[in-house]
Amino acid sequence: MNYHSTTVENLINELKKLPGIGRKTAQRLTFFILSIPKKEAISLARAIVDLKEKTKQCKICFNVSDKEICNICKDERRDGTVICVVENSWDVIALERSGQFKGLYHVLGGALSPINKIGPSDIRVKELLNRIKEDKIKEVIVATNPNIQGDVTALYIAKLLNPLGTKVTRIARGLPVGGDLEYADEVTLGKAIQGRTEII
Repeated sequence: MNYHSTTVENLINELKKLPGIGRKTAQRLTFFILSIPKKEAISLARAIVDLKEKTKQCKICFNVSDKEICNICKDERRDGTVICVVENSWDVIALERSGQFKGLYHVLGGALSPINKIGPSDIRVKELLNRIKEDKIKEVIVATNPNIQGDVTALYIAKLLNPLGTKVTRIARGLPVGGDLEYADEVTLGKAIQGRTEII
């Protein structure tokens, strides 16, 4: 039997759709939102709507941005000859937290996974190749997650780029196998960037 009002139940059901949120957590969040001042609840709702309406992908690196070109790509102090390839935008946030990488990024939008029918045309490999040819990139650091899909993607990228004379490196294994970049701490990520090895 449902003891909540329809509006309460609706929000619980919506929050349950978020990754890692079960019914109990959704319930706690719902009642927390119910307890805060109306102004704060409206501010939260507005932030979600703004996120959907105002964010886009940077037309150079495909990171999330509220402008055509993101702040990282526009920053002239960054090393434009080095690109760090990541699977998703949250990986950019994780690597930026480490403070060790001063180059540019390329967000693939996923990783190769034959079992899930995700092939090269489903991620932004072609766009990466175009950037390397046009921007005279000296090194590509592949920072895909340390799991089977990430390794397959790294090897595929290396196979494509090595004939072009571009140095291709992989972040060091300071990260746990099967882990995700977004959960790694800043020090571990920093050491992984510093200890990268060349993919041949």
